[in-house]
Amino acid sequence: MSPVVMTIVVLCLYLLFFRFYANGFLARKIFDLNGAAITPAHSQRDEVDYVPTNKYILFGHHFASIAGLAPMLGPAIAVIWGWVPALCWVVFGTLLVGAVHDFSALVLSIRHKGHSMGTIARDVISPRTRLLFLLVIFFLVALAMGVFVLVISGLFAAPDAAHIPATAHPEAVFPTYSLMLIAMVIGFFVYKKNMPLWPMIALGFVLMMVTTAIGLDMPVTGLSAGFWTWSLLIYAFIASVLPVWLLLQPRDFLNSLLLYLALFSMLAGFFILSPDWAAPAINPHPVGAPPMLPFLFIVIACGAVSGFHGLVASGTTSKQLDKETDAPFVGYVGMIGESLLALLAVLATTAGAFSSRADWESFYGSWDKAVGLHQKLGVFIQGNANFIHQLGVPLDYAAAFISVVVVGFAMTSVDTGARLLRFNLEEIGHTIGVKALGNRYVATFLAVAAIGFFAFFKVDGKPAGLFLWTLFGTTNQILAGLTLLTVTIYLYRKKKPILYTLLPMLLVLGATVAGMVMGIIEAVEKAQWAVASVGAAIFLLAFWVLVEALLVVRHVRAEHQQ
Repeated sequence: MSPVVMTIVVLCLYLLFFRFYANGFLARKIFDLNGAAITPAHSQRDEVDYVPTNKYILFGHHFASIAGLAPMLGPAIAVIWGWVPALCWVVFGTLLVGAVHDFSALVLSIRHKGHSMGTIARDVISPRTRLLFLLVIFFLVALAMGVFVLVISGLFAAPDAAHIPATAHPEAVFPTYSLMLIAMVIGFFVYKKNMPLWPMIALGFVLMMVTTAIGLDMPVTGLSAGFWTWSLLIYAFIASVLPVWLLLQPRDFLNSLLLYLALFSMLAGFFILSPDWAAPAINPHPVGAPPMLPFLFIVIACGAVSGFHGLVASGTTSKQLDKETDAPFVGYVGMIGESLLALLAVLATTAGAFSSRADWESFYGSWDKAVGLHQKLGVFIQGNANFIHQLGVPLDYAAAFISVVVVGFAMTSVDTGARLLRFNLEEIGHTIGVKALGNRYVATFLAVAAIGFFAFFKVDGKPAGLFLWTLFGTTNQILAGLTLLTVTIYLYRKKKPILYTLLPMLLVLGATVAGMVMGIIEAVEKAQWAVASVGAAIFLLAFWVLVEALLVVRHVRAEHQQ
């Protein structure tokens, strides 16, 4: 099947699953969504974190927050096993697992006062699981945001306009930082001066495109990666403590408009180019690669299912959801949008960036070549720039535009991640009785410090985030499995059908635990004691949660029998 026909089939599947599975079966038969129910955005409204929000604006925030670097990076690595396995997991993994995970995490959170999955696990499973969840969440978010900061800093850094590295895109600096100011102006006028929303959004979008054009002609050079790292950490602190309506909502929505434009342009160019597959359909034994199963499910972290998405859904999105019936659109379709981004990553790296099988094999000849983060971003940008070039856009401008999109969404994940870490630390403080962590400035400072640790602290000469990056996929997927476990027990308590969350949970946890055990053994063999120790600790925390869950299931089953 050609890439074009395959893509048309996938787009049809997205529409059918949302219409009949999410908005029909799951919303009505499994979760009984009620449009008249009062959501936490109304019952706990504080104009800082809890703010009722138009579902289209909230969709933009949610989509921009989950669509960071991972759905571009993961598939760009996983295609080393061929385009068929990567595409199948990106599509069916999303529709049957990932989108169900995101949607159900959002529903559970709005029915538990907008709390995070850690606190929900306390209520649904047992009090002990709360701290276990919170510790796994803290490590995952701090590690991921530290690496995102490193990658963005690398994309920004260039010595001068005449010597820009192939992996750097300093033209993205000006539009990225301009967007912060544009978003704050729009947030102020909409929420404080009652200006009409859509004209302000239109003005913001025009300004964003103007600053993007300026950035293409005036790249910011001469500043080091270290400078940009500090700059991003300061931004993360500010974004975390400001009210969501002032920066987070308008920035994320404007960013989502930029991504919609990019997705439309890439798809249109792809259909015009109508390329053939350069990659093999299946490449079961790449040189130096781990087994396709279970590592395919782990490498495509966020492109099909992601524990981080559950944190966003239960961390920031649930506090802004206006009505329960908005959840399928925001949660389920938001994940479909990320799947589309991952699909384009697959197409770009298997049909767009390479003209022949020989070119593809020269780049994906071994696992060591496939795992470089900056290199894979480069292939993603190059492949999709080739698609947009078909619309008559100069190739260098198309590449620069894609780089702005990439950086914009990585930045969105960073500011959302900092806020999620702040929530996480506040909950840890409440759990262990440390009142100081309830202060949002103290919690945010510690959250940003944790992100900075993974960005700056070095282990064996590498930043701690990059050294421990191999644990991101497994930790992320374990958290997704534990979230689905919590949802399953919630439904079991309510005497609702559990098959639709139980089977995805078993798949995710089974594959991830197997991969984590194999990774720990490999780390021990290579004497990578930090990786082995952290991996073992996360494995034990997850196993503890499973034991707690089994005890609860036995207790609830006895209650049902009585």
